[in-house]
Amino acid sequence: MIDSHLHLDYLKEKSLDEIIQDSKDHGVDKLITISVDPENLQRALYISNQYEDIFCTQGIHPHDAKSYTPEVEKKIIENTKNNKKVVAVGEIGLDFHYNHSTPEIQKKVFHRQLELATELKKPIVVHTREAEEETIKVLSQHLDLEKKGVIHSFSSKLNVADFALKNGFYLGFNGMITFKSAQMIREAVAMTPIEKILLETDAPFLTPAPHRGKENAPKYLRFIAEKVAEIKDIHVDEVIEITTQNVNKLFSLNLA
Repeated sequence: MIDSHLHLDYLKEKSLDEIIQDSKDHGVDKLITISVDPENLQRALYISNQYEDIFCTQGIHPHDAKSYTPEVEKKIIENTKNNKKVVAVGEIGLDFHYNHSTPEIQKKVFHRQLELATELKKPIVVHTREAEEETIKVLSQHLDLEKKGVIHSFSSKLNVADFALKNGFYLGFNGMITFKSAQMIREAVAMTPIEKILLETDAPFLTPAPHRGKENAPKYLRFIAEKVAEIKDIHVDEVIEITTQNVNKLFSLNLA
């Protein structure tokens, strides 16, 4: 299995070596650790360069869009161009729930990072929360992306899933699909072809049942695979095989 989205530098309960060994012991062989702000661009890259089976992204989360500067952009470009371990631009997008950065700044920075992804020929990792229509509107202006990308931690309305799937994007599902209150997300899983699903933990956040209350970790990825298998009425081994192929295909991990 591959955990397509987590934040290794945020995990606190164990060392990196222990987390990686736990992951492998539970069948999770590769990890993609995600950048979110100017401070962890280098941390994510450093971690990925220390371990053969860890990869990373470079990008600024909408919460920190106000921190996006020419210097930050230069670092994203240089790190992406000079390191094979950087497999995507992300985590980028829109989040109107907290508005840590204003919607206007978020949209400006989202557009710019989408342009960067096109220039760098990298897929994108998209975060969207309470901004569905604006996310569709922005993405609709950047459909020339060579590999599109993934709407990660999918929890939006089904019209967003429909837009994403029709335009070549993948959907990333995590522990939320095990939550009792997440019926709409399970409906999104049901409507998404298995060939367009990525598995992720978003660790240390969104720990799946039956481990809610604990710090999330990539070793829990199988619980998500098993829930996808249940929803789609297929064997979990098929879910694991196909979603692993999906991650390798989208992020070109076999070439990194």
